[in-house]
Amino acid sequence: MHAEIIAIGDELTSGERLDTNSQWLSQRLGELGIRCLYHSTVGDDLAANVRVFREALDRSDILVCTGGLGPTADDLTRQGIAETIGVELVLDEESLARIQTMFARRKREMPERNTIQAMFPAGSRAILNPHGTAPGIDLLFERPGRSPCRLFALPGVPAEMREMWEQSVRPSIQEMMGERRVIRHHQIKCFGVGESDLEQMLPDVIARGRQPSVGITVHKATITLRITAEAESEDACIEAMQPTIATIRDCLGSLIFGEETTELQHAVVEMLRSRSQSLATLEWGSGGLLADWLSEADPTSEVFRGGIVVRTASSLATTIGQTELGGDALDERKVIGRLATHARQQFGTDYGLALGAFPNSNSDNDPGEFHFAFATRDEAYTKSLPFSGHPDILKERATKQALNFLRLSLLS
Repeated sequence: MHAEIIAIGDELTSGERLDTNSQWLSQRLGELGIRCLYHSTVGDDLAANVRVFREALDRSDILVCTGGLGPTADDLTRQGIAETIGVELVLDEESLARIQTMFARRKREMPERNTIQAMFPAGSRAILNPHGTAPGIDLLFERPGRSPCRLFALPGVPAEMREMWEQSVRPSIQEMMGERRVIRHHQIKCFGVGESDLEQMLPDVIARGRQPSVGITVHKATITLRITAEAESEDACIEAMQPTIATIRDCLGSLIFGEETTELQHAVVEMLRSRSQSLATLEWGSGGLLADWLSEADPTSEVFRGGIVVRTASSLATTIGQTELGGDALDERKVIGRLATHARQQFGTDYGLALGAFPNSNSDNDPGEFHFAFATRDEAYTKSLPFSGHPDILKERATKQALNFLRLSLLS
């Protein structure tokens, strides 16, 4: 059994609003063990609605749509459903009475146009909306020679949609399914190699058709392995995932820095917190991104005590107490360790982490290098890497490389 979600509204197809309803519904369907294979977004156009509904009713077992149940002329969901299945809209007196009562409680006269919200495709039933004037639609669509498709139409207002899901739709789907199945996911976060290199390190784990399945996504140079298991209970899913998780950990080792929502800065902060150690930063090219991430990961300032941000060579010279930078001081590879030590001393921390300027050139042929260092009470350790990659992720990637250098140094 698989599902499809349709989000309806010009505000979505025009890009004026982000469709968060589909994301939320996909997660809830997954919790019930139902895989969502399709997301569709359609504007407020009747013919387009009919085409989308026709395809969805043919290819999916459960169809959940949101939006288009209001009283205005551009709310076309009920008409689209009725035209798709070839029935008329009929008035539901009980729903009309609820809508009228709601207006009366608000001491407002119900506009005649709101009557349309009590109209339903013949053969469907109303889904109660406790706090809105738009009831939902529950329809069982028969398909000759096949199992029927169950359609649920809900309002686009997220608060109303979610309440109606919990009170009505989810119990209906569970009753329809009989045996309960659940789907659970587990995320493992990695940094330090490319996506294709990492995949080669896990050839059997990534294979199509494998259970549990493992997918790879990349965002700002962080690789996420998403393990998915389906079973009769959450505990059974977790148990089924454990051998795969163990295999991934054995194969990837220190490339793994965390799980679920953990980012590199959280991993570094937790490592330092567990040792009762502190950190300060000095950064040039990243413009304060390092300090921002660490501040978010350590809101109590228990670990991250502060950071210095410079933007020019003259401000850097002033920061480290020189009237000007000349000779070897212009070589960031040589000076970056001093900067890490300076940050540590300024804030009285156990460690200092410094990130140098970024090259102006982003040419693949000659990308230039950037330099970073971390300092202990006794010594500073430096590293240089090519400043290369897609322009959209260069700053974030370089900042993560500096953080990862500190993380790996702490591990060793």
